[in-house]
Amino acid sequence: MRAGSIDAVITELDAIIAVSRKRGTAEGYFAALYRRVTAEVQARISRGGFENGPRMERFDVIFANRYLDAWTLRERGERITDSWNEALNCSGHFWPVVLQHLLLGMNAHINLDLGIAAATVAPGREIHGLKRDFDSINAILAEMTGDVQDRLANVWPAMRWLDRGAGGIDEAIVNFSIRRARDHAWAVALALAEMDLEDARAAHVLRTDATMAALGRKVRRPGLKLAITLGFIRLRERGSVSEKLDVLLR
Repeated sequence: MRAGSIDAVITELDAIIAVSRKRGTAEGYFAALYRRVTAEVQARISRGGFENGPRMERFDVIFANRYLDAWTLRERGERITDSWNEALNCSGHFWPVVLQHLLLGMNAHINLDLGIAAATVAPGREIHGLKRDFDSINAILAEMTGDVQDRLANVWPAMRWLDRGAGGIDEAIVNFSIRRARDHAWAVALALAEMDLEDARAAHVLRTDATMAALGRKVRRPGLKLAITLGFIRLRERGSVSEKLDVLLR
């Protein structure tokens, strides 16, 4: 599933969402969020919203293929990164709430994949020229994530109240935040871009993957107190998988 354009990425994301609807499993939640992010990136490229539009399209496609490849390999029963394994292998489990599925996907895709994609599209000293567009794509991710928080209130109306009371449920789940993920991804990008040896890059990716997989496990199992709260949310989430996908997509 190697997409060659943003249009192809969107087509592949639609296919994952369709599989999720058919199976009634949660793998489509992150794909739905990511489809909206990808469509917004494409729209901003067409409006000249990035310093280097052609480079940003390459960046977006390389970035997206990290997720699409992980999903395809997992479907085939082949090995994937540990961080994506944490995200994708809970898609058929009952207890994770929609937000946990989204955070697991964002953890793997931002904390691991984003830095790899950045270093691939802008190797060596070129990485420094990518910074402004890198920050722009992260701003889109942050905007969409905030919007999703509002959409989740349609799945479970008390979510907004509980989110305020918890100081941000996403922050409560092992203190995950887009800002911290963005900063970590940029550090990964700088480290990889400056490495000359392929073995050194591979070793750095493996170390990063192990760290992010551990973070993913904490997102899935955040401790007894928060697990009880999330279980309370899960039992009151309204709608089928397909209905929740409609909420995330519209």
